[in-house]
Parts: sequence; structure tokens; C-alpha cells
Amino acid sequence: MPTFIQVPFQKKDILGLTAGDRVLLSGTVYTARDAAHKRMYEQLQEGKPLPFDVDGQVIYYVGPTPAKPDQVIGSAGPTTSGRMDKYTPKLLELGLGGMIGKGYRSEEVKQAIVKNKAIYFGAIGGSAALIARSIKAVNMIAYEDLGTEAIRILTIEDFPAIVINDTRGNDLYRQGIEKYRQI
Repeated sequence: MPTFIQVPFQKKDILGLTAGDRVLLSGTVYTARDAAHKRMYEQLQEGKPLPFDVDGQVIYYVGPTPAKPDQVIGSAGPTTSGRMDKYTPKLLELGLGGMIGKGYRSEEVKQAIVKNKAIYFGAIGGSAALIARSIKAVNMIAYEDLGTEAIRILTIEDFPAIVINDTRGNDLYRQGIEKYRQI
């Protein structure tokens, strides 16, 4: 049975989650991919504010395709999270609560997740059209010149995800490898 999580969330809302837990996320998340992360990082280095307050927020690593008529959004599947690893520890220090993507995270990011009591959710790659059904509204908020990589705010309802890295350092991918080795 999945756990229902309202986003943005308070740290207390995720402390009990464990790697492997299935969740359904509802509320608002921000989109940001490689180019947006690079630009946000540069803004921080220049002492400029970010386009949104990351405290307690969740970033979904996605570059959605344009919506077809009568749709809110086009395909909206996760992108490989490791491409954001260079920028992630700083965002976690600023209070970023969680991330949604696919694939492994670096050791530095996993340590920052634990240190900052954040969480990394995995979304199922290859199911972009199905995931898009959980997205109820989309609004552009920054970096429109980046096209699909612009920052958007999404209103989501029952968005399916799996906890990959939890606040205590558990890693679903590592657990899976260990389980396989024991066979």
C-alpha cells in the first residue's frame, strides 16, 4: 500500500520513509534539468536569489514535451538524476526537501541527503505518458529561453514514485545489488 505524501512537505513528513517505500505525491513540485540547475548554481555564486525558494520543495528532473490539444502537459518522464549531482548538495543545504528522477546518485549527494534530511524518489522511466496523467496544472516560472528545460511549477495528484535514498542513508539500488548477491 503506498504512502500518501503532500508536497511541499515538512521534514517530519519524510523521516519515516524507507528506501523501497512506494508513495503517491500530491501538491506542487518544480521542474528543473541540467541547464536550469547550472543557471541556478551560477546565480547562487553571483549572490543572486533563486527563481523560487527551495526550502521544503521537491524538484522533478523532467523536460516535458509540449502538450497536445486538450492536455495539460505532454510526456513527462524522469531524466537521469546523476547529471544534476554537481549542483544538488548546495540546493540541499538551502533546504531542498526532495528530488524525483531516475538512476543512481553520487556518494556526495547521498551524504548530503542524509545530512540535510532530504529524500530522493525514483519515478518509472518509460512511463512518461502515464506519469503525465498525474499532472493537473503547469506554469512556467523561470528561464523560458531554455525551452523544455525551463523551470515550471507542476500541480500533481497521486504521482507514483518509489523512495530510492532515504534520510538515514538507505539506498534501494544498493540493497537490490546486495539481495542479488545473496542468491
